[in-house]
Amino acid sequence: MEFVAACHTAAARGLVRCSSGNMSCRLAGNRMLATATRCWMERLTAFDIVICDIARGKALDGKKPTAEIAFHAAILKTRPDVNVVLHFQSPFATALACRRARGINFFVIPEIPFYIGPVARVPCLTPGTKELAAAVTKAMLKHDLAIMANHGQVTVARDFDHAIQNAEFFELACEIIVRNGGHVKSMAAKTVKDLLALSALQDPRNKTDGRGV
Repeated sequence: MEFVAACHTAAARGLVRCSSGNMSCRLAGNRMLATATRCWMERLTAFDIVICDIARGKALDGKKPTAEIAFHAAILKTRPDVNVVLHFQSPFATALACRRARGINFFVIPEIPFYIGPVARVPCLTPGTKELAAAVTKAMLKHDLAIMANHGQVTVARDFDHAIQNAEFFELACEIIVRNGGHVKSMAAKTVKDLLALSALQDPRNKTDGRGV
């Protein structure tokens, strides 16, 4: 099953640890698949997949979905261009999620503006709460990746490969920033602008709705 394989891939690539992280994907009929609460994505089976209603974010099969089901469902409800939501906690990206936000420019490699675009930041809020779900959903209305302070990251995409690729490229950018300390040099503003425009031109569903640097 593609959902199971995608979860295994995300875990194998170090994007989640043990029961951290979760994933969802859109189904026909206003339904979605989501990882079950406390499951380990590296060893996920069909038993650990929950069928939920997108409109209400509630399970339809009696199982208990991830504690973050509210923002998974709300993102799929408000972003018709999105089919996959991935919450991940890769090491370098999460290290920067625990750092003060000021002065961090993630546009250090072309893949960030081209595949992801501007990165949103959500304040530190208790996991699994309505407050966190509302903040993440609002941030993802105009972004394809958001940092949750002192928690992790959320990214969205049309398919599993693109979602995992977003997470991988963002982790790479964060590793470059962390390893270079105060010596990292971001890309020129014009180059970033050109890459954002090229991305939107090649895929009109990407970085629209007034998203900017």
